[in-house]
Amino acid sequence: MTSHPSESSSFSCGASSGADIPPFRYAATLACDIETRWQDVWEERGTFNQPSPGEPGFDPSKPKFYCLDMFPYPSGAGLHVGHPEGYTATDILSRYKRMKGFNVLHPMGWDAFGLPAEQYAIQTGIHPAITTRTAIDNFRRQLKRFGFSYDWSREFGTIDPSYYKWTQWIFLQIYNAWFDTALNRARPIAELI
Repeated sequence: MTSHPSESSSFSCGASSGADIPPFRYAATLACDIETRWQDVWEERGTFNQPSPGEPGFDPSKPKFYCLDMFPYPSGAGLHVGHPEGYTATDILSRYKRMKGFNVLHPMGWDAFGLPAEQYAIQTGIHPAITTRTAIDNFRRQLKRFGFSYDWSREFGTIDPSYYKWTQWIFLQIYNAWFDTALNRARPIAELI
């Protein structure tokens, strides 16, 4: 997947609850405005984007740290309480490592293949590619609203050909290593060693 520069983390915070509330009072609307403003700044500046080795901005003298969350299956319902609970821990760790001087790669992806997508398509009559992309857009919006420090320039999905071509390649390597064409069957690994 590619990053989505047209998508802003901007979120409508709504109007204040009444004219009698002073404009300087720290209320939910003010908090939302502050959060949204900073999230937009982070996105515009690519604050959490990690350059690859050899690219401008990469410091090879710094240690590397890779943090990958168990990426979610993008159901149509959106995130549930367990998602931010786990993602908060990895976000804290990634931010800590950045502050300690590490090159931190913290991407987000989508586990988008599987029977649930097919079943949802049957129920709704909508092609699974459409419902999955819609759900991914919703999940991405929700995760950006949390303000997690993901490198969105490295977003990926298991439905992306650039991703699954490598899983297919790996399975072919295994198949070709264990399949005995003379016997026309797979052989136990103990016989191959």
